[in-house]
Amino acid sequence: MIAPTDEPTLPAPDFAYLADLLRDRAAIVLEPGKEYLALSRLHPLARETGCASVAALVDLLRLEPVDSPMHERVVDALTTNETTFFRDISPFESLRTTVLPELIERRARTRTLAIWSAGCSTGQEPYSIAMSIREHFPELATWKLTILGTDISPTVLERARRGRYGQLEVNRGLPAHLLVRHFTRAGMEWEIEESIRRMIRFQRRNLINEWSGLPPFDLVFMRNVMIYFDVEAKRQVLARMAQQLTANGYLLLGASETTYNLSDQYDRQSDGRTAWYRPTRIDPFGGAGR
Repeated sequence: MIAPTDEPTLPAPDFAYLADLLRDRAAIVLEPGKEYLALSRLHPLARETGCASVAALVDLLRLEPVDSPMHERVVDALTTNETTFFRDISPFESLRTTVLPELIERRARTRTLAIWSAGCSTGQEPYSIAMSIREHFPELATWKLTILGTDISPTVLERARRGRYGQLEVNRGLPAHLLVRHFTRAGMEWEIEESIRRMIRFQRRNLINEWSGLPPFDLVFMRNVMIYFDVEAKRQVLARMAQQLTANGYLLLGASETTYNLSDQYDRQSDGRTAWYRPTRIDPFGGAGR
């Protein structure tokens, strides 16, 4: 096997090929100037496949069918998967004090609640939601509770399903008392307890593809996902999400994301330092209907 060389840069045609691939498969924009990012993320894959460089890996891609497993692995390697437990703690405070109490009151008749973590990466976000529910809303144990975590990357989803995290990962955002209460040592890692893992279903989903088979959701976390999309993809995803949310549902975006100039189907509501987006259509009875 040949080790990849330290490439100073990536030839423009090769970078353009990767940028087109990422845009077509995931609506992610890989802008000029990010050649270093492509090199750093694809070097391990080039090494694994015996290519002498990332440019050689791109040459190999050109010989493969566009739907080949190798193309999937390249897209997987190029996607960003940054997450932490209880990321930006303010949304979770708002979830505990405002959002979940209101949703629980509205759904009391049907005793159902559906939550979606879209772009969940290695699972810290949906596990944080599940731990918040377990800690503060024990009455939901008798409800039909759905927590779905989705991501485009099969690699990070496999890690999410395992529910195992290194010391650095649990040190980032996870309160010590929750580590003690809900995790056990597993060699050099920490494993989240099975009862929390059973609360969440993980599924591979590409947000720019069809959303068939999804239920209406009362609460959606879709943070720091659209920042990588082009404008048209943002509009399409927001339009679909407005229809996927239940009436009186909540959408949480990243701190630098907004629906402004992208969709008029949401009202922005602030709760402290957290901004929630809610569908403009209203359920006149305040119930669980669409």
